[in-house]
Amino acid sequence: MKIKTLFLLSICLCLITGCKKDHILKLPITYQKGFGPFEASGGGSIPLYNNDENNPWKNTFLKVTGIPKNWTDVKVGDINSDFHQYVYQNYHSGNISKEWYDELKIMWNWEPDTLNLSKEPIKCRAAFAVGNDSTGNAMVIVDANNNYDFSDDEPFEPIEYDSELDWDLLANNEAIDVTFERIFNNKKVQVKVPLLISSVNMDQYYLLCNFAQYGTAKLGNHLISIHSFKFTNLTFKDVGITINQSLNGEKVDLKKVVFNNEYLEFENDLYKNLGVNRNKDVLLLEKMDLSKNQIRSTQIGNKPFDFSEKQFQKQNMISLDSLRGKYVLLEFWDTWCGPCIKEIPNLKTIYSKTDKSKFEIIGIVGNNQITVLEKFANKHGITWPQIIDSSNKIKEKYGVRGIPATFLINPEGIIIAKDLRGKELETKIDSLINKASR
Repeated sequence: MKIKTLFLLSICLCLITGCKKDHILKLPITYQKGFGPFEASGGGSIPLYNNDENNPWKNTFLKVTGIPKNWTDVKVGDINSDFHQYVYQNYHSGNISKEWYDELKIMWNWEPDTLNLSKEPIKCRAAFAVGNDSTGNAMVIVDANNNYDFSDDEPFEPIEYDSELDWDLLANNEAIDVTFERIFNNKKVQVKVPLLISSVNMDQYYLLCNFAQYGTAKLGNHLISIHSFKFTNLTFKDVGITINQSLNGEKVDLKKVVFNNEYLEFENDLYKNLGVNRNKDVLLLEKMDLSKNQIRSTQIGNKPFDFSEKQFQKQNMISLDSLRGKYVLLEFWDTWCGPCIKEIPNLKTIYSKTDKSKFEIIGIVGNNQITVLEKFANKHGITWPQIIDSSNKIKEKYGVRGIPATFLINPEGIIIAKDLRGKELETKIDSLINKASR
């Protein structure tokens, strides 16, 4: 009887698993030059090598030749396409210590995906150099073919960064095709990627770079566009997607971009963005059997994820669902975050003048020692409830990619705004509370 029962249970489990798999769509990705319907971010900073003896990265620096002989004040750095691969391979090659490797895993809350990472070193970085040429102009040179030799590369003056630049035009006219290596179908392959380098302050050699590449995949007869967050890497681990393509070149509103574990509505169906399997170059979408009002996500118009955690310095538990009937501001922050600290006076002003029966702030702070947070809260006069998110589980659930990050939730428990700060946040709260008081 037991064997028969176990057999039936195993069949049911297989059927359930099979149904789950049937709901997962694997859409092949084609990569395109430029930024497509997405706004370019301006890029991520590309650091120069620091030869300090205590630098834990010092043994990972690329060794290059061929720097122009007439350059002065030369400095070298590299452009990293996949930081996790870089750390993984350098740990296994003995270039970074186990202590530093373990510390990075904790800081990033990262468990290496050993099936999709290579212990064998691959060229996931490209070297660059900066210096002043014979006329005193600050110049950049990139090892575009990744042969560790600049003698076959062309120096150039970087674009001066401006938020009003036409990044799409620059991607077509100014991007450099740079060769990297990556893992595809469990094999090492070469890829050429258009790269844009801009300067914020060439006197200090402060540079930014964009990987000017996005992906497309087909859902039915419609095209989905995909980007690797902020175009600052090629991993496509944290992706944004959109299916509402504009025919006149307009960019999609960032608030309408669907990120990992968020939901895409299409032709009366609901799909969950499960991200990209980069090893296979497929976009994974899960077709949901839920209506929109049954889901929880971090998108505006949806119910957020609930949590129940102990309040800092108190024994009572805070759950989001228990605050129904109030406007609630969730603020993700940390004590080391400069922009977070800058926002504290504004939050104090809002909190002191707002009726607590109608409004509450919940601070969600990263892993901190209680004594450190107590001292910090007393120094800055933080009186609203705080939760120490020691394992980053709330931060991960909410898909927080940078701090400060805020979510404003209405009394019905629906997210109505994200990432409001400063005067914009104060004006919004005042308007909502005044309206609710009429």
